[in-house]
Amino acid sequence: MDLLPLRYFQAVARHEHISRAAAELRVSQPSLSRTIARLEKELGVPLFDRQGRQIRLNRFGSAFLARVDRALAELDDGRQELSDAVGLVRGSVAVATETLLTLSGALVGFRAEHPDVDVRLYQSSATAMLQRLRRGEVDLCLSSQPVDDPALETAEVLREEVLLAVPREHPLASRTSVGIAEIAEEPFITTSGDFWQRELTDRLFAAVGRRANIVCESDEPAASAFLVSLGLGVGLVPEMASRYDVAPLVFLHVDAPGCERVLSYVWRRDAYSSAAARRFREHTTETLRREARS
Repeated sequence: MDLLPLRYFQAVARHEHISRAAAELRVSQPSLSRTIARLEKELGVPLFDRQGRQIRLNRFGSAFLARVDRALAELDDGRQELSDAVGLVRGSVAVATETLLTLSGALVGFRAEHPDVDVRLYQSSATAMLQRLRRGEVDLCLSSQPVDDPALETAEVLREEVLLAVPREHPLASRTSVGIAEIAEEPFITTSGDFWQRELTDRLFAAVGRRANIVCESDEPAASAFLVSLGLGVGLVPEMASRYDVAPLVFLHVDAPGCERVLSYVWRRDAYSSAAARRFREHTTETLRREARS
């Protein structure tokens, strides 16, 4: 069986839309439709239910897609493994993370040492980035939350304290530490529910029988410190954020157990880890640990 129809099938199955899949593949819609029709004829079953211009993956298509995804992923891994074995300098690595700011410094150093490696970064919520990983769209995830999945491998990068950021003119700014109960009425800035800051905020407040007074939430964890600096409220930030001179802020220790962030790399156990991916993980881990010690 020719592999090209399988890749075409993957794209159509992902979009469930011929024209969008054709645009991604840069082929004409009639050509793509004919390819899918020939594949269905070869298999002897329809892969999609069709209603006018609408198509939906049916049960045959869903079962076939699972096999196609695994087969093509194995072939792609094999191609990459051969490339690594003969020492090709080119390579690529795709990484998903909850916030790009965490990797920015390490990425600059990696690009300087490995200019021929194509690095692609994706900012995603915790759930979305693990979905990307399971689908084989990324090689690595840099997670700030625990991952409990036997199909995934994890390696801790670093642990760091999480601090409370307040504006310099805030009444708490003269303090060095604060308890959760003391800030129960404070306007709180955090992220939406599928990011680490919100998970930690909810957990810390629940431990004292309270709920945070959330006045602002976003899908950009790195925005919290900036929003706090505008006087909109207070919020939890990782210790590394206190090393960036980006805003007139004061950082307080939080008197609560488990007020920390654990950064870990996550990758699929069953997927080949390319030389580029392995080196990226090693380099960025070393850089982040060095930055944490400085």
